Amino acid sequence: APGSAPGTRLGGPHTRTCVWICCSASREFPGIRRPPGHCPAHGDADADSSEQVLTTMRWGLIPSWFKKDDPSKMPFNTSNCRSDTMLTKSSYKGPLLQGKRCVVLADGFYEWQQQDGGKQPYFIYFPQTTNETVPGGSQCTEVWHTGWRPLTMAGIFDCWEPPGGGDALYTYTIITVDASKDVSFIHHRMPAILDGEEAVRKWLDFAEVPTQEAVKLIQPTENVVFHPVSTIVNSVRNDSPECLAPIELGVRKQVKATASSKVMANWLKSSPEASPKKQENEVPRWTSQFIPKASPKKTSAGVLQQWLGRTGEPASKRPKV
Repeated sequence: APGSAPGTRLGGPHTRTCVWICCSASREFPGIRRPPGHCPAHGDADADSSEQVLTTMRWGLIPSWFKKDDPSKMPFNTSNCRSDTMLTKSSYKGPLLQGKRCVVLADGFYEWQQQDGGKQPYFIYFPQTTNETVPGGSQCTEVWHTGWRPLTMAGIFDCWEPPGGGDALYTYTIITVDASKDVSFIHHRMPAILDGEEAVRKWLDFAEVPTQEAVKLIQPTENVVFHPVSTIVNSVRNDSPECLAPIELGVRKQVKATASSKVMANWLKSSPEASPKKQENEVPRWTSQFIPKASPKKTSAGVLQQWLGRTGEPASKRPKV
């Protein structure tokens, strides 16, 4: 099953991803099976290199020379392979020169556009028409959506065998290129997409099409369409049709009301009418035995009146002036 890669999410919820390689096997596409312990077409000079097989592989290439006993100990990410380094990095150069070229099939892929408020995901895929078939001419209604044309992305695969013995593990990487003009506003990179049956055939037929010719097929394509989708795709735990549904940008999603929020909303709506503003003299005056009453503020006029009121008192009680 495909794993995750930085910046790109393949297939995604409610989509399918598998790998298409040249191998000495049946071309009946609904038959998905694993290849044998080795790919005969790559080791047998008499094998027909044009024959193809649809199989499952693990996403993230583990080179055959990897010596650890656990593929998860691979020290770097090999989910994607840049086209400008695929003939220089040893992880990819060896398998590529050996003709281990594959086509990764998927309904589409997600990419995220950086925005001020976060990242907006998009679903990117081939333009769709009715009665489409998988490249190669075989109708695949048992495997693919009726009428849906899957993306055909160029990849490199390899076969790793545990040093201590055990089952061989087939893994792959997806080649990436600079994004096409129409897609570049979303992200600066995109998968290398093989557009059309002839491009797929040439990429897979390693015996008839040498590496130097095959790599010329690795180019950005403008023949894709896309639409924004909900940010629920940001979590791989989400798996629902809503992950693929187009959304309208700039429209705020309405929050679903709960029972508690409805009660609060009704209370807030009715409170101004049910509780009219009280007049100032109706506001209760709270007192406490622990709060001393404030003495009336003395003014100069009040002091004078107090002094004058003492004029009738005996001289002995009047203040001296």
